[in-house]
Amino acid sequence: MADELELLRRANPVPPGDPRFGDGPLGHEAERRLGRLVGPAADEHPRPGGFLLDRSGLGRLLRGPRPRRTRLVWAIATTAAVAVTSLALLLAGPSTTPAVAAPRPLVVRADSTPVPLDRLAERADEAAADGSSGLRKGTHVQSWSMGMSEDKPPITLPVERIVRWNADDSHTELVVATDPRHPGRPVLAEGDDDSGLVDDGHVISEQTFPPSWSDAPPESPPPHDAKRLRAYLQDAQHTDTPLTTPELLDATRLLLDTWTLGTREDAALARLLADDGGLRPVGQVTDRLGRSGQAYVYDATGARQMLIMDPVTGAVLGLESTATVAEPEYGLKAGDVMDYSAWMR
Repeated sequence: MADELELLRRANPVPPGDPRFGDGPLGHEAERRLGRLVGPAADEHPRPGGFLLDRSGLGRLLRGPRPRRTRLVWAIATTAAVAVTSLALLLAGPSTTPAVAAPRPLVVRADSTPVPLDRLAERADEAAADGSSGLRKGTHVQSWSMGMSEDKPPITLPVERIVRWNADDSHTELVVATDPRHPGRPVLAEGDDDSGLVDDGHVISEQTFPPSWSDAPPESPPPHDAKRLRAYLQDAQHTDTPLTTPELLDATRLLLDTWTLGTREDAALARLLADDGGLRPVGQVTDRLGRSGQAYVYDATGARQMLIMDPVTGAVLGLESTATVAEPEYGLKAGDVMDYSAWMR
């Protein structure tokens, strides 16, 4: 609810130069409509057809920097109309409620036993022995990231992206709006000028790119042993120094946004992550696509990163970043998810 209220507080239905912002008393009709929007004072009986927000409640809803009083009256009237419409969309019954973009953090099962990364890397080696799946350029990923801004609400669109490469080195990219928590329901999106709803599966972009080829990471094929993969990821991050744990996680995201790994590459990445030593096992989670995984956490100043890996094959399933310190100027609270990715095969 806090995110939706912040969205409403930042609504600006009338531009500053609009003549309706001019000083002067409201007319009789405007006063009557304002009374219906705001409703009676706490000690009055509701008027027929009036809304259930009282004046004090509406003031709390719209709290923020206060302009001159005569201008505030019109701002309350117009913003209240937006508020009521938006709340009706956001708080309607279960058949119509849209899927608000901001997700809850993944929760580790309290009764689960953490699996050390070394042990998971061994399982990945065992799974790679038969070479059951091979490396493929392209990706299929569900992702979401918080839009950090001082003048916009921290809500952005959850999307599914499919990138497929062709034999001639051309490739296609399809991006659709979807929220895995609420399949088939509308998704709250943030556009260039305003926020609104789009249908689940709404195509955001569909592009075909001409042939291109590069021998530099991450465009070149990744190696399938841990030592060479470390050097490859350093090159992808444009550094000659050993990667820190958060840098390694960023490089992992970049790798998986470019390639669908085979079992040998999964094993190499699992061994590299285990050898890094910066991730601690915390137990079992169910990821945003309903898959069971083992979670490994890195705690940094102000944020926590959680890597989710397949408990049998050691393949990376997802990566999530959560704030551990509030940033009020950005509307960010401790515990808010800042971004996540969930990769599919």
